[in-house]
Amino acid sequence: MKPTLQRLESIDMMRGLVMVLMALDHTRDYFSNAMFNPVDLSRTDAAYFLTRWITHLCAPTFMLLAGAGAFLSTSRKNLTQRHLSAYLASRGLWLIVLELTLVRFGWTFNWDYSYALGQVIWALGWSMLALAALVFLPRRAIALFAVLLIAGHNAFDGIHAGNSPLPRWLWILLHEPGTFEFWPGRSFDSLYPLIPWIGVMAAGYCLGPLFLEPNRKPVLFRLGLLCLALFLSLRLGNFYGDPHAWAPQKNALFTLFSILNFEKYPPSLLYLLVTAGLMFIGLSLFEGLKLELIRRPLLTVGKAPLFFYLLHIYLIHGAALAVTRYRQLPINWLMTGSAATPYPEIPSPEFGYDLPVVYGVWLAVLLLLYPCCYAFVRIKRRYPHLVWLSYL
Repeated sequence: MKPTLQRLESIDMMRGLVMVLMALDHTRDYFSNAMFNPVDLSRTDAAYFLTRWITHLCAPTFMLLAGAGAFLSTSRKNLTQRHLSAYLASRGLWLIVLELTLVRFGWTFNWDYSYALGQVIWALGWSMLALAALVFLPRRAIALFAVLLIAGHNAFDGIHAGNSPLPRWLWILLHEPGTFEFWPGRSFDSLYPLIPWIGVMAAGYCLGPLFLEPNRKPVLFRLGLLCLALFLSLRLGNFYGDPHAWAPQKNALFTLFSILNFEKYPPSLLYLLVTAGLMFIGLSLFEGLKLELIRRPLLTVGKAPLFFYLLHIYLIHGAALAVTRYRQLPINWLMTGSAATPYPEIPSPEFGYDLPVVYGVWLAVLLLLYPCCYAFVRIKRRYPHLVWLSYL
């Protein structure tokens, strides 16, 4: 079997899809008037729950496809393990710097750098650094390492930063979300603990050869079904894989929501099984897709994911600021923050909108971002010798 050296459209389309969904989640953050957690079953409704729940697909897809892309680059770009490791290390460091600078400012719109934030770009960066070291191991050893991290980290859910054998700051970085002071008067808020995410990226690297198989479509579909079957076998009996057990609710629909309501911070085994299962099924459906109305926009966004990510934060946050000022409402909540409340939070329902308006704003954001991504992809294609463009 001769490996293909072309970019795989199914991967780019899947990546584009989750970028679009991610923009929906962040639009909801800034424009919704809901003063509750959308997955809090005691307060939410079906529309809010599903709007939030579908976006769970995003982060695992970023991580797993980044790992698969690292493997595929050894064929597409003829990279040796040494060159691949160097590229992953440099890109990982770049992502960490971006998270602490441009991304952090985009979320907060303030210059108070006495507190720092670690979110998905932070986790991607450190996972790439870890993979830069792992690529020198046999692929079976990497796969075992990935399975141990993904499947085993929930065994330590009972250990918290206060009673961990590790230093508090290290446990927060690796396993439990939280805030710690790394210097007097300076703190770090870690939302994406690294252990499971490193495992997801390593798993994606190990699955890379699957994307070189000519008959990968049915294999991807069956792999997705297997992940969902494993989820059901563990979840229905509340056996293992998530710190929160499901329980009967006020009706059948909310009982289903309880079964599907799992932990993202850090991502539990059950969370990863469902999202990976849906991702694999999605990849199989995108194989050979000819419907241009779907194919072309997703390909364009999927070929410029980091560019899209950086732009969408500033556009959504800036739009919320503009709308709030236009309505002559106080804008302080959009431009301030602290270590205790680092992310802008709508102070009252009058600042936001019902869900249909949120969806309308989301579509407007996508319409504005698409031509930017299209132009950026054309520039990358026209100037392939500009290596720095590959870091966006």
